[in-house]
Amino acid sequence: MDDHTITIDGAEIPFQQGQTIMDAALAAEVYIPHLCHYPGLTPRGNCRLCSVDMGNKSVAACTTAAVAGQQISSDTPALNAARKSITQMLFIEGNHICPSCEKSGNCKLQAMGYYLGMLDEHFPQFYQRREIDASHADILLDRDRCILCDLCVRASREVDGKDVFAIAGRGMDAHLIVNSSTGKLIDSNMAASDLAANICPVGAILIKQEGYQVPIGQRIYDQNMINEVGLQEKAVKKTKQDDD
Repeated sequence: MDDHTITIDGAEIPFQQGQTIMDAALAAEVYIPHLCHYPGLTPRGNCRLCSVDMGNKSVAACTTAAVAGQQISSDTPALNAARKSITQMLFIEGNHICPSCEKSGNCKLQAMGYYLGMLDEHFPQFYQRREIDASHADILLDRDRCILCDLCVRASREVDGKDVFAIAGRGMDAHLIVNSSTGKLIDSNMAASDLAANICPVGAILIKQEGYQVPIGQRIYDQNMINEVGLQEKAVKKTKQDDD
């Protein structure tokens, strides 16, 4: 082992200075389950699906720096069982009824359930009631489906340069808000072409008048497992303002 490798599940993985465990793994085509990570965006560790064992502790692969000599376990029965439980909790905490959802087949949460062998939701359904914002001409915001991954927040700030979204509240009161004078999308400067409008892993943010253009059965995760798609995602380029 040289001074620029880590070990994941027994395989030596090279890394570059400044990379996280997740960065190094994806670059080496080693998949670590995740929902809130996207290449090029500042990692937050919100979903905890990417938790891995390192020595006698668990760490989030997306926020933990790769350091030479690390011995990491990811694909273990215990970790995958914990990931399945987290996925089940995400399903019951919001309105994720796949057969009636426009995002079915393109939904990362649904695809994660398939990947982890999730056969039922296990926990009682919350049936939360959160505000739906249909005020924008081109974009629908359904907070009942939001998993608080924070991807739209980071995409809007770091790539679109608009800072349209934020997460307010804590715990059960945490929710997605719109940074506008009225708190509505119609009074924001968000556009359907923004990354923030297209990065949602579930059906919380949808582009209007585009539903079912690709038939169910022919969509991304109808034909590919999430680990295959996750290894193909390309890093986004941040705005110069964020880089500065």
